[in-house]
Amino acid sequence: MSASPQIGVLLVNLGTPDAPDARSVRRYLAEFLSDRRVVEIPPILWQPILRAIILTTRPRKSAHAYAQVWTDEGSPLAAITRRQAEALQAAFGDTVRVACAMRYGEPAIGGTIDALKAAGCERILVAPLYPQYCAATTATVVDAVGRHLQALRWQPTLRVLPPYHDDAAYLGALKISIETALAALDFTPDVLLASFHGMPERTRTLGDPYHDQCQATARLLSDALGRSVEVSFQSRFGRAKWLEPATDTRLEQLGREGRSVAIFAPGFAADCLETLEELAIRGKRQYADAGGKDFAYLPCLNADAPGVAMLETLARRELAGWL
Repeated sequence: MSASPQIGVLLVNLGTPDAPDARSVRRYLAEFLSDRRVVEIPPILWQPILRAIILTTRPRKSAHAYAQVWTDEGSPLAAITRRQAEALQAAFGDTVRVACAMRYGEPAIGGTIDALKAAGCERILVAPLYPQYCAATTATVVDAVGRHLQALRWQPTLRVLPPYHDDAAYLGALKISIETALAALDFTPDVLLASFHGMPERTRTLGDPYHDQCQATARLLSDALGRSVEVSFQSRFGRAKWLEPATDTRLEQLGREGRSVAIFAPGFAADCLETLEELAIRGKRQYADAGGKDFAYLPCLNADAPGVAMLETLARRELAGWL
């Protein structure tokens, strides 16, 4: 450990394959879909399905989707999260050491905590980049941190950034980002559609607050923007009933009705496969195939100034008493 203890901030996002090829995607999906917070089917029933069917068919299809959005910096999610960490580091200066990790894939949470600890950080704020709480996202980050701490003789003191779905800093950043993007369009959308990642309906009945927090975000954002914001849920998987309305179904309906749409994804801190491919590419095609003409995808907060300012505000609040 260094002579002068430091404070660390660890930004954590979902994760990404190392490359847009079937082998890398298979390795990533095996880790992701083996998390019992993500798939709550008993392993004795789920693992044979995962190994024999999903991991033999899905990786090639997913790799093709990743290839459509891959950049010179690699995965958009990984590249943007790195830039967020760099921008937050610049905002804090030498008072805080900022790092980023992925829940699934690299850089791993455990190794990044070790690196912060080796750099002298005895106090660390873990910041899951999920505005709305969900057991399959926020809670699994806390689970992974806890498992790693079990192996440490000298554990750092930790705080965890709480969900910020209704925080004024978050809503203000979204307002600026959305209004800036809308002003650059050559049409005024009839519908402003907030697409959140879907979850099985069962998680809601079991008490997960995710659905209600998504609805609260949209309601508060409607008030801030002075116009209605609709909610939909994307990325359905499997045969179980998922949260509704489904984004793809809603886009097809809007296309048939000839209503223009601007869609955005306020539950994602950074653009990724689910926004750049599923919404901006595939969603646009679904809308156009149904007869729609005017469609726009509005980017996430990413590492732009409003988003970074929001992260700094949230982090400084949680670091009160440490800084």
